[in-house]
Amino acid sequence: MALIKKGVTGMKDILPEEMIIRDYLINIIKKTYGSFGFTSIETPAMEHIENLLSKQGGDNEKLIFKVLKRGEKLKLEDAKDENDLVDAGLRYDLTLPLARYYSNNQASLPNPFKALQIGNVYRADRPQKGRFRQFTQCDIDILGEASNLAEIELILATTKALSEIAKGKKFTVRINDRRILLAMALFAGYSEDNISNVFIILDKMDKIGLDGVRKELTELDGEEKCEKYLNLFDGLSNDSKALTSLKESLNGFIEEGVLEGLSEIMNTVLDVKDNDFSLEFDPTLVRGMGYYTGTIFEVSMEGFSGSVAGGGRYDKMIGKFTGSDTPACGFSIGFERIITILMDSGFKIPDESKKIAFLYEKNIDSNVLTSILKEAATLREAGNIVLVSKMNKNKKFQKEGLEKQGYIEFKEFYREALK
Repeated sequence: MALIKKGVTGMKDILPEEMIIRDYLINIIKKTYGSFGFTSIETPAMEHIENLLSKQGGDNEKLIFKVLKRGEKLKLEDAKDENDLVDAGLRYDLTLPLARYYSNNQASLPNPFKALQIGNVYRADRPQKGRFRQFTQCDIDILGEASNLAEIELILATTKALSEIAKGKKFTVRINDRRILLAMALFAGYSEDNISNVFIILDKMDKIGLDGVRKELTELDGEEKCEKYLNLFDGLSNDSKALTSLKESLNGFIEEGVLEGLSEIMNTVLDVKDNDFSLEFDPTLVRGMGYYTGTIFEVSMEGFSGSVAGGGRYDKMIGKFTGSDTPACGFSIGFERIITILMDSGFKIPDESKKIAFLYEKNIDSNVLTSILKEAATLREAGNIVLVSKMNKNKKFQKEGLEKQGYIEFKEFYREALK
């Protein structure tokens, strides 16, 4: 059987010029998040299938790469369905693995715990531009902090990182609260059994517009409830003043302090931020994960149709492992989407180090090679990046490839001096 040189669909090979940019961005992200006190951790790429199918991951649970049982545990003849054959799967995000990690290691961790996790996740999705089946996520989470400080710090840290890695790009943080969404639906008269369907329809606002949402809500449970629901959105501003205007309408339907808490988060972030970004209240923001319990947020960036970061509060997830709920909130950067934006715009690393390439001819004298290596070492000591490489037959093509990697100066060495 012939071997296949092309990678698995949706899982790409990364060429050197992109890898340089990826490493550069990850270093910035780690440094920025580290300055806020976040600590790097790592979790396995594979999780127990019971955890992955715990009805917390929304539609992502339909996209799990499942792993067959091994050896004697794999009993094909006794299997009644697919789940009898699997006992693990590749993680579809970093949040659920973090909850398991924290549950298992809580006694050894500080409280609150500020986690930074960068790693690959896997979804059996339909690949398209900026969307892959294997991709990198960059998450920060604060576990054990119930106050609004968690949301405020997560927004400040994430926007700081985005400002550093995508300089000059305009972006907007949109914020909402799942409890506000619930209260608005209850006010309109939707039953709790139907509320998840209301959220699914509302989440399509960007794709099908207001008329499309109105049509689907009417089909769901009649025109009267639909109009009462959509009227709540009329005239709402995108700042914290909208929360004040909602207070009277939602009285009796929303938990005490939710609107005030979201207002505090927004106003504090705007007062403290030292980066150029917009912060908007968006009552149509839903986010599909089933584990969100409170504040939710997304970041949109110019030049890209989808969100480039998102997250929220998930206070119930850790309790599913431990039996005791733990406050938890996180923000995830869509690393691959940021890479796509930067690569499309011709991004170059603003590297202060000069990149120099020494190219020497084949069969050069060993004494000459020694002197080349010594000269390269001296230049490296002075802060330069120096590549020493044998000269290819097609030197022009070789140099073009090195130029793509940022090499701006070349020095060539031959067996005999050129005349």
